[in-house]
Amino acid sequence: MSKKSINYKEAIDRIDEIVTTIETENIDIDELTAMVKEATKLIGECKDKLHNTQNDLQSSLDKLN
Repeated sequence: MSKKSINYKEAIDRIDEIVTTIETENIDIDELTAMVKEATKLIGECKDKLHNTQNDLQSSLDKLN
């Protein structure tokens, strides 16, 4: 069973939530490690989405020329 793909806004919101939690709460090292791993994965997914969007837009613009 594969995980549902998270959209860009949901990913950014979750990253913000993780950062806020890390900055404001006293969490143990295991929870911190898990949160950093999750944030890193989400950041990678956001970068991929931005890259793909850039390529799609460029392709569309190229068709106009």
